[in-house]
Amino acid sequence: MLMDDVKKILISQEEIDARCKELGKQISEDYSDTVPVVIGLLKGSVPFMAELIKNITIDCELEFMAVSSYSGTESMGDVKIVKDLDRSIIDCDVLIVEDIVDTGNTLLKVKDLLYSKGARSVRVVSLLDKPSRRLVDIEAEYIGFTIPNEFVIGFGLDFNQKYRNLPFVGVLKEECYR
Repeated sequence: MLMDDVKKILISQEEIDARCKELGKQISEDYSDTVPVVIGLLKGSVPFMAELIKNITIDCELEFMAVSSYSGTESMGDVKIVKDLDRSIIDCDVLIVEDIVDTGNTLLKVKDLLYSKGARSVRVVSLLDKPSRRLVDIEAEYIGFTIPNEFVIGFGLDFNQKYRNLPFVGVLKEECYR
């Protein structure tokens, strides 16, 4: 059972739903004069992006990128673009949807890449922010929850591709990854 590996629930499904409503409202207000291209970073952002866009009340376009920098519990720092965008973003306002801002390496690389592709603006909405692990100077404009330095799973976040389907954000028991 997946629940057997959860040390504790950090953020409940109800808290996530409520915060997505607030973020969707703010994003709708901030982008009211444009049609943003909302780019989900696969795979972790999918549950968050699905919940978030239900609460964005303006027109937006959806895109996806797949990037990789993790092996097990550690960010390797070497960011690989596994799946690039399917369309041009020249002169577009872009909103990256991320599951977690941890070291910041992945996000910095993706933001730089999107600007090099001609994006007019690039902002970030992240379900989680873990500032204690930041290695580069980057912040998300919209943050769901700031969390402590614990290994989290659920609502898109995984450990070796498991636990993404949990409906909450939980802390993984240490014996599962040590």
